[in-house]
Amino acid sequence: MTWKRSFLVVANVTATSPELMQGLLGRAEQEPASFTLIIPATPSGGGREAATAKLEGALGQLRAAGLEAEGSVGNADPILAVTDMWDPKRYDEIIVSTLPMRFSKWLHAGLPERISKLTDAPVTHIVSQAPKPEPEVAPPPAHPDNGMGPLSVLAWGARKDH
Repeated sequence: MTWKRSFLVVANVTATSPELMQGLLGRAEQEPASFTLIIPATPSGGGREAATAKLEGALGQLRAAGLEAEGSVGNADPILAVTDMWDPKRYDEIIVSTLPMRFSKWLHAGLPERISKLTDAPVTHIVSQAPKPEPEVAPPPAHPDNGMGPLSVLAWGARKDH
């Protein structure tokens, strides 16, 4: 039987980010690995329903990349979400994925350091960029019909000889 490292991953907004995906793929390339993703059901993130949808999307993406992944929706407080799931007999390391410092509530609260102190586990921090919102697509506004056609501008400077 091959030894496999097990990682507990906590992410929310960044759960489907390319940076997190690259970090997890890098781990899996180094050695056999399995990942358990926790997404806290934060009220600002849309609650349990939004977290469940994000979890399904993220797990689909991880599995499509060939990673062994499972997950669950956790407590709204990411500290409680991690400590509820943490089991040193089951996981070898915790990976925390956050937005950059200027956007991240988790970093302002010192989440990676607090998790490390509470669990006494190795913690890896991955910084991911905020997902870009989908551009809004709308039809162009209706053009008023003022009797002028597309070529009527050619007649603007024309003289009228009477």
